[in-house]
Amino acid sequence: MSSMVVTANGNDSKKFKGEDKMDGAPSRVLHIRKLPGEVTETEVIALGLPFGKVTNILMLKGKNQAFLELATEEAAITMVNYYSAVTPHLRNQPIYIQYSNHKELKTDNTLNQRAQAVLQAVTAVQTANTPLSGTTVSESAVTPAQSPVLRIIIDNMYYPVTLDVLHQIFSKFGAVLKIITFTKNNQFQALLQYGDPVNAQQAKLALDGQNIYNACCTLRIDFSKLVNLNVKYNNDKSRDYTRPDLPSGDGQPALDPAIAAAFAKETSLLAVPGALSPLAIPNAAAAAAAAAAGRVGMPGVSAGGNTVLLVSNLNEEMVTPQSLFTLFGVYGDVQRVKILYNKKDSALIQMADGNQSQLAMNHLNGQKMYGKIIRVTLSKHQTVQLPREGLDDQGLTKDFGNSPLHRFKKPGSKNFQNIFPPSATLHLSNIPRDHKMALLQMATVEEAIQALIDLHNYNLGENHHLRVSFSKSTI
Repeated sequence: MSSMVVTANGNDSKKFKGEDKMDGAPSRVLHIRKLPGEVTETEVIALGLPFGKVTNILMLKGKNQAFLELATEEAAITMVNYYSAVTPHLRNQPIYIQYSNHKELKTDNTLNQRAQAVLQAVTAVQTANTPLSGTTVSESAVTPAQSPVLRIIIDNMYYPVTLDVLHQIFSKFGAVLKIITFTKNNQFQALLQYGDPVNAQQAKLALDGQNIYNACCTLRIDFSKLVNLNVKYNNDKSRDYTRPDLPSGDGQPALDPAIAAAFAKETSLLAVPGALSPLAIPNAAAAAAAAAAGRVGMPGVSAGGNTVLLVSNLNEEMVTPQSLFTLFGVYGDVQRVKILYNKKDSALIQMADGNQSQLAMNHLNGQKMYGKIIRVTLSKHQTVQLPREGLDDQGLTKDFGNSPLHRFKKPGSKNFQNIFPPSATLHLSNIPRDHKMALLQMATVEEAIQALIDLHNYNLGENHHLRVSFSKSTI
């Protein structure tokens, strides 16, 4: 058994000339060529993970090559056979995989520490995510897909996942034609159709078991028995991308073309650090709303994202910290509110995390509150300062850190799935009668915002406090 000792610093090595032959005998060490320059260890390891445990890696950055060692020869054979039928891509570039002449990788651990650390982290996550840590992949994962339709279940859905987020993620593997989302057994699920079963196959291999956001929203993917989806409406629950003319249902017109075009232009990058490699997602407005800075490792954004919002053009005669707490509390847990002493038409609002501030900004900027169109932007402040002890600031600053009215304190709460833009229809719950819920149709969105501020947490007696949120339905 030929083995090699590598004393590489991860950039180059005298002993690796990349002379492996295409028709080499099977080996559990694979030689990967034509890698994009900026590719990371994590992305290379992710190529091997669907087929079994990855036991070692060596990146030859100067040569745009890598060596990947799998736990067994069978896993390596399965991987080579699969990728000879489906060309693997990293960062939209085709790469080439073949057996190495070497039978095992013996890397100098002190010099290869970074790669080893990545490997350990990925293995730990993989072992935690898979009930059976067998080294070979199951038949279904590598036999050609029968159907272009995937069934997607999302576990640990602590943050909302929208149809647009799914479209962004799965479009990396081919043109997505149709998506239908629904809730079944209290779980968010989706059916997603590609033009070609091969795309469905690639997406399943790459994404099954990945987290959309850090440590939550895990994708569980199977092939559907359906081979074609029949989509009747284009709205936030279902979409046929081949038929932009479909109505939106609920008696509402289909999405205005100008708005659709504006959404499509949104191009900020949403990085999704899942269990494996991060997926770079060109981001639509709804994806930004659902994910954004806080939980998502965006370059240049501090770990928690920007939690403080600046709200301006407020009606200074009417606005109070409590009314801002109630309205912004629809989109996150408001910690502190400060109406500015010298500029009472403006306020600083501190949310629990960057996700929530982004969500509130996306949904409330441009809405009418007390007759004025409010402007919501991210503030440069990191926190909202409380007034010094004994200083009277006329009740302009309020600390809501321990409020019992926070909607999102409990991980996995249903409230995460019921976040909707302001609408003229309100959803009322916790009503002390047989019917615990009701829908209330107001004449305008502005009236609905006003009613929500006035009625949320209203005491109905017998310790029943009315809960009010915006509804996606119309009556």
